[in-house]
Amino acid sequence: MSHLMALNKIKIIEDGDVTSPKGFLAGGLHCGLRKKKYDLGWLYSVKPATAAGVYTTNLFQAAPLKVTQESIAKGHSLQAVVVNSGIANACTGEEGLANAYEMRQLLADKFDIPLHEAAVASTGLIGEQLPMKKIRSGIDQINQQESKQTNAFETAILTTDTKEKKVAVSVEIDGKTVTIGGAAKGSGMINPNMATMLAFITTDANVETESLDQALKQHTKQSFNMITVDGDTSTNDMVLVLANGMADNQLLNYDHPEWQIFLEGLYKVCEILAKEIARDGEGASKLVEVHVAGATTNEAAQVIGKKIIASNLVKTAIHGSDPNWGRIVTAIGYSGQILNPDDVCVSLGEIDVVTNGMPVLFNEQQAKDYLAKDTVTIYTKVGHGLGEATAWGCDLSYEYVRINASYRT
Repeated sequence: MSHLMALNKIKIIEDGDVTSPKGFLAGGLHCGLRKKKYDLGWLYSVKPATAAGVYTTNLFQAAPLKVTQESIAKGHSLQAVVVNSGIANACTGEEGLANAYEMRQLLADKFDIPLHEAAVASTGLIGEQLPMKKIRSGIDQINQQESKQTNAFETAILTTDTKEKKVAVSVEIDGKTVTIGGAAKGSGMINPNMATMLAFITTDANVETESLDQALKQHTKQSFNMITVDGDTSTNDMVLVLANGMADNQLLNYDHPEWQIFLEGLYKVCEILAKEIARDGEGASKLVEVHVAGATTNEAAQVIGKKIIASNLVKTAIHGSDPNWGRIVTAIGYSGQILNPDDVCVSLGEIDVVTNGMPVLFNEQQAKDYLAKDTVTIYTKVGHGLGEATAWGCDLSYEYVRINASYRT
C-alpha cells in the first residue's frame, strides 16, 4: 500500500487521548510532590499489552528508566505505568534505584499484576530523593473509577509545560477499527536522543513484539528525535508504546498487507506529540518547522535540519522576526554533511531568500510579517540527492532565560 493511501485512511479523533483505544484507563492526582498541581499519573490496560520503549542517550540514566527497561526485557509486555512529576529521581544512587523499584512494586500490588508488567517514570528536578511516604500515599489513592477525569493523566506528568499534549487517531485494519492514542510532556532541556521528554502511546492493535519495537524506534528517530528546544539532553527521557490487541485484528507485522496503515497511524501520533512539545518550548512564542531536501541521504538531511533548528542565532532571529538568512546557511555549512554551497536554496515560507548559494531580492517587510506568525516554516534544498527530513523547534526568548534562571526556586 502506498504512503499516500495509508495517510488518507487516518482519522484524527476529536479530544482523543491515551484512553481512546479499547481497554485503557488513565488518571492523575495530587500526592504532595508539588504545591498544588497534579503530580502522579497512572496508565492501565485491562489486559497485558505488548510493549516497547526508547530511552535517553544521556549516560546519567535515571533510576526509573533502568527499572522500566528491566520490566520490558522480562516479558516484552506491560499492563500499568506510574509517572511522577516534580522530582526526576536521577543521580540519586542506590537509594534512588531502590525507590524506583518500590514504586514498581506498589503499582503492581495496586493493580494485582505481575511485577514485570509494571513500569515507572519520573520527571522534574535532578538530584533529589523521592519522598516515598507521599509516593506510597499517592499510589494507594489511585481509583480506576475516576479514570475519565479530563486531562488528569496529561496534567499530572507536566513540569514547566504550559499545556497538556494528547492525541488519538483511528485506522481500519482487517475490517476492524484500530485506535492509537498518546500523551506527552516536554518543554525545556529538549534535544531528543531523547530529552526531558516523556511520551506514552497506547493502541488496541494486535501487534507482534519485534515489529512493534522496530516501528517505535523508526518513528522516534523521525519524530521525537527531530525536535529541539535548547540543545540539552536529559536523564529521564522515555517513549513507551503499549498494544493490548483488543481491536481483534489479525496479528500485525512486517508481512501483514496493511502494516503500512498501522505505521502511518503510529507515526501521525508521534509527529503530532513531537510538534506540540516543540511548540510548547520554555518561553517559546513560535513553532519552527525546517524542511530539508536534496541531501545525500535521509540521515544527512536529519543532521542538517537539527543543526538549523538548534542554532541559537537562528532561533533568536526568528523570535525577533528578523529574516537573517545568513544564520540559516551558516548552520547548513557547519553541519558536517557533504554538499555544494552553490546548490543551496532557502525559503522562509514561500519567500525565496537564497537561490543556488546566492541571495535574492525579497520584500523585507513581507518576510518580517511572515516570521511574526506563530508557526514559521523554513525550506532548504542542499543539493540534488534524494535525502529529505523535517525538524521542529521553537524560537529562543527572554522568557526562556527567566524560567531556567530560577528553575530550582
